[in-house]
Amino acid sequence: MAKIDTVVFDLGGVLIDWNPDYVFKTIFRKDDELKKFYEEICTADWNEEQDAGRTIREGTDLLIKQFPDHEANIRAFYDRWPEMLGGPIHGTVDIFRQLKKKKYKTYALTNWSAETFPIALDKYVFLHWFDGRLVSGEHKTRKPFIGFYETLIERFNINPSSAVYVDDNARNLEPAKKLGFHPIHFKSHEQFKSELEALAVL
Repeated sequence: MAKIDTVVFDLGGVLIDWNPDYVFKTIFRKDDELKKFYEEICTADWNEEQDAGRTIREGTDLLIKQFPDHEANIRAFYDRWPEMLGGPIHGTVDIFRQLKKKKYKTYALTNWSAETFPIALDKYVFLHWFDGRLVSGEHKTRKPFIGFYETLIERFNINPSSAVYVDDNARNLEPAKKLGFHPIHFKSHEQFKSELEALAVL
């Protein structure tokens, strides 16, 4: 096995606590109503279209035309988007800091709207520590499309066989694995650290 020299991070759910519940649990008092809203209106698929480059205005207008009775709640998704940021996942940030001290190359590959990512950049200093970042909304594509990973490899001259890729979404690990990365399914910073230790990274 090639010696690991690179770690590629997903951001939301790994380094940053992002959760729309922080907004919508103040709007929907009943769990079944909130579940229905996520499953039928502001769905994960709808949100991923903004992550893949569709403008927030276009995505919002599309839903309002389909669900005019829910206009206020639909608009809340992006009007109150900063409230969905719960803060850094401190244990992972500490690991990131250790990797930087050990001179590993570090990169970010994230599904994120190009319009909201600058908010996070202003808020979290550690987002500026990376040797490079690819933000899906800026490239008009997203994970798990394999071309997005290939762009990362080509842009930053990464050798996947000597690189770890960590993501909290198992779906997004499959293309990384096919390309030769060492995949880690993030569940907690403790588990992440343990797997890095097993790879002799930490």
